[in-house]
Amino acid sequence: MTLKDNLHPRNVHKHGYDFTALAKSSPALSPFIFINKYQNLSIDFSNINAVKALNLALLKQYYKITYWDIPSGYLCPPIPGRIDYIHYLADLLKVTNNNKIPNSEKITAVDIGTGASCIYPLLGHQQYKWRFIATDIDPISIEYANKNIQANISLDDAITCILQEDIDSIFKGILKAGKKYDLTMCNPPFHRSMKEATQGSQKKWKNLNKTKDNARAKTKTALTNNPKSQDVTLNFGGQNAELWCAGGELSFIRKIIKESCHYQQQVLWFTSLISKKDNLSAIKQTLKKANVAEVKVIKMAQGHKNSRFIAWSFLDKEQQLNWFNTK
Repeated sequence: MTLKDNLHPRNVHKHGYDFTALAKSSPALSPFIFINKYQNLSIDFSNINAVKALNLALLKQYYKITYWDIPSGYLCPPIPGRIDYIHYLADLLKVTNNNKIPNSEKITAVDIGTGASCIYPLLGHQQYKWRFIATDIDPISIEYANKNIQANISLDDAITCILQEDIDSIFKGILKAGKKYDLTMCNPPFHRSMKEATQGSQKKWKNLNKTKDNARAKTKTALTNNPKSQDVTLNFGGQNAELWCAGGELSFIRKIIKESCHYQQQVLWFTSLISKKDNLSAIKQTLKKANVAEVKVIKMAQGHKNSRFIAWSFLDKEQQLNWFNTK
């Protein structure tokens, strides 16, 4: 188990994966575990079935999620990085909550592009009891997100999934007039085209392949017992809408900013992950033109690389501090 110093202090995964404990709570993970060349327990992270089994084991042990699944080919999210975003959002809300971490069902968050995994709402509710509105333009993603919610009793009435039928809109038809939302969040598609997304996937595949031969040898039994898992694919997967859009993440975040102007008094903090640091300057310029009251850039870890998310509010300091009193 390796300490990951760049993860949030409250992130339970900062010490790495305890595969022995995880296999006890989720026996389905056991066939994928092997001893790597460093004499540590590990799995083949290029095998989608192994990664899905790991995710379910983590969700069971740390977040009391008993059922979780995604359809073939859809994005399989790394949980340590996903929960990090949630923890930093809690710190953001803490400032306007009498310096206390908001651990309450009174908090309402909106997840833009929740995906089939619905991972942010699942983690956010289980960790902090927040309620979520989960949106996506893909009907299959909404279908599976609802399956994941309905299969876990603890999530009853905590997460509402909404299909965004207008693919050119972000908040329209989602945010209700007169209702207040504490924050919005988004992990935007960061590639500008299918070609760019494919090149990015090939690069990740190449990096995974460096240790893949050893991993496949160690998991030969598991692959033999499960013929479907012989079709090894990228562990992260992803459909078109999950990986790319015209203009990439810069264009997508600019669209969020443009629409956020229409909901200035309804949302305390609008936020979005930014994968490419080079986009930060342009995004700040767009926010300046939108006359937002405050902008924050929070550095964090996202998977194996340093990342950040940007947060903006149209409310001044006094309005922010009074938010929970007037909500």
